[in-house]
Amino acid sequence: MVFDRRPDDMVRITTTELANQFIADQVAALREQVKDKKVLLALSGGVDSSVVAALLIKAIGQQLVCVHVNHGLLRKGEPEQVIEVFRNQMNANLIYVDATDRFLDKLKDVTDPETKRKIIGGEFIEVFAEEARKLDGIEFLAQGTIWPDILESEHGIKAHHNAGGLPEDMKFELVEPVKILFKDEVRVVGKALGLPDNMVFRQPFPGPGLGVRCPGAITRDRLEAVRESDAILREEFAKNGLEGKVWQYFTVVPDFKSTGVKDGKRSFEWSVIIRAVNTSDAMTAEVENIPFALMQHIVKRITTEVKGVNRVLYDFTPKPTGTIEFE
Repeated sequence: MVFDRRPDDMVRITTTELANQFIADQVAALREQVKDKKVLLALSGGVDSSVVAALLIKAIGQQLVCVHVNHGLLRKGEPEQVIEVFRNQMNANLIYVDATDRFLDKLKDVTDPETKRKIIGGEFIEVFAEEARKLDGIEFLAQGTIWPDILESEHGIKAHHNAGGLPEDMKFELVEPVKILFKDEVRVVGKALGLPDNMVFRQPFPGPGLGVRCPGAITRDRLEAVRESDAILREEFAKNGLEGKVWQYFTVVPDFKSTGVKDGKRSFEWSVIIRAVNTSDAMTAEVENIPFALMQHIVKRITTEVKGVNRVLYDFTPKPTGTIEFE
């Protein structure tokens, strides 16, 4: 069953039974659309692209070619999870590209947030296009477009084609199997397809990744401090029942150092800022009240386990006046 628009009377997908029916309809529609041709997908490991990948694997198997670009700005363990789930468990035709050095070289000494975003987005398209040109027989481009993306595009808020901007010599027919779904419905479908919970229910993560959580010029040492401190925060929230309670939580390492004391000696190192917020629409957000004992434990872990960090701060600013991300 294929729709160009979301039907007004469409029943929301809230159960496994409804999800399985949607999957069956989409598998049939995908096979009819693609036939014996190949489909290309930029697989980020996010919810939408992961569900699209799983749907296409079920429908056309090895005719799907997934390209996972590691730009060096992903969270700890994310590239490994994409490889494990899709290549090892689902037998996907997956191309993994480690472009870390390429991206970080381009971002060297760049401090303006918008310039950083443009470099990251532009370079991603370049890497993806280079990989696509190496392949033969690709006629379709799959995208994780969902219904809110289309609504925002129609209202002039943002363009919804998440792999848009490809060079003019690359002409593909689009495949968008979840474009009539809301995010919560995508998650239900992902569960029915057998994707792991930590992939299906992962919190929002910006396209530029940790690049927007490393304010100022990105350096490898600060980037690693963001990655390691974020991993500790996520681990502790999961252990203490906050993983599904708090909408978004992460760490930021700004471009300044402060004086501290480590092992009885003066230290001059980075500060880590923790941000944890709840929201229903991302237009406004309230700060989560983290138990003090848990916060003390997290602070101790970060300052002892993360290299180059001697101080941890908590951001109490709601939105507005702050935004959810720092950049």
